[in-house]
Amino acid sequence: MTTIAEQVAAPKLTAKDFASNQEVKWCPGCGDYSIVKQVQTVFPDLGIPKEDIVFISGIGCAARFTYYMDTYGMHSIHGRAAAIASGVKAANPNLSVWVISGDGDAFSIGGNHFIHLMRKNFDLNYLVFNNQIYGLTKGQYSPTSEKGKVAKSTPFGSVEEPFNPSELALGARCSFVARSMDRDPKHMQMVLKRANDHKGTSFVEIYQNCTVFNEGAFFAFSEKDTKKEKAIFLEHGKPLIFGNGDDKGIKLEGTMPVIVNLKDPGVSVNDLWVHDEHDKIKAHIIASFFDTEYNGVEFPRPFGVIFSEDRPTYEAAMEEQIAELTARKGKASLNKILSGDKTWTIL
Repeated sequence: MTTIAEQVAAPKLTAKDFASNQEVKWCPGCGDYSIVKQVQTVFPDLGIPKEDIVFISGIGCAARFTYYMDTYGMHSIHGRAAAIASGVKAANPNLSVWVISGDGDAFSIGGNHFIHLMRKNFDLNYLVFNNQIYGLTKGQYSPTSEKGKVAKSTPFGSVEEPFNPSELALGARCSFVARSMDRDPKHMQMVLKRANDHKGTSFVEIYQNCTVFNEGAFFAFSEKDTKKEKAIFLEHGKPLIFGNGDDKGIKLEGTMPVIVNLKDPGVSVNDLWVHDEHDKIKAHIIASFFDTEYNGVEFPRPFGVIFSEDRPTYEAAMEEQIAELTARKGKASLNKILSGDKTWTIL
C-alpha cells in the first residue's frame, strides 16, 4: 500500500495515465466508449495510486473494460465477478475494487452473486452497463429487456417481466444505489465520484446504447426533445422537478406519488417532495418510477443517487471479529480452527 508521503510526492496523474496500450475493440458508436472515457477522466481526481486499483469483470462486451484500464485487473468468469471481487477485497481491504458487468452477466448467470454482494456490503463499486440486450452473443433478450421485446431468442416478443436493477439492489439491502447514462458524461462523472466516496457497496446502473442490437433503447432519456419530460435528475435536498421549462413536479399524498403542474393555481414548489437520499422507504418509491404507472400516469425515469446509507462494511466487521477472537483466544493454527473443540478418535 502506498504511503501518504509517497502519494504527496507522486506526480499528478491524468486520464491518459489510466488508458492502457490495448486497442479498444467495441463496435463503433457503442456506449461503452463513453463509460471508459468518463472513468479514465474521473480517476486522477480520486487520488488513488494506480497500483492500488483493481478492476474485476465477468464475460460480455462490458467485460473487456479491464483491458482498457492501466491498472490491475482480471477478466474473470461469467457471472462470478462479484465473488472474485469479494475475495480480493477481503484479502486486501486497502485496495480500491471496481466490478464491471453487463445486464446479462450481472442479473442472469450472476444474479445470485449480485444480491449477496449487495447485502454483505464490501467497500467496493459495482458498475452495470445496461443495454437491455445480450450484445456479445448477438442479440438475445436479457433479464432487463422490456416485456414484449422482439429479439433473436424471442421472435414473437418476450413474455417475461424485466428486472428493475435499482429495485433489485435496494431489495438486497445495497447501501448505495444510483443510475446514470452513457450520453450524459458530466452526470456520469458526478455519480462515479459519489460511488467512490461511499464506504460500502456502491451499485451504479449505467444505461448504455448498443448500436447493433438495441439502438436507441434509452434515447428518450437523453435526447433534447424528450429528456426533460422523460427523465428526472435527483439532488439531495432539492424538490423533484422535471418537464420542459421545469413546469412539473412530484409530491407525495401519503405514500402515493402524484405529478402536479407548477403552473396550476394553488400549486407551489413548497408542496413538492424533497429528495432525501437517506430515506429508504422513499428510495423504494423513486426506484419504482420504472415501468410502473400510478393511477394510470407514467412517471419520469430517475437518474442520480437514489439511496445512500452508512453502515459497517463486511471487511471492517470481519477484521473486528478476528481481532476480538485473537485477543480472547490467541492465535491458532488453521487445523485447530477447522477442527474446532470437538474431535473424535476412530479406533
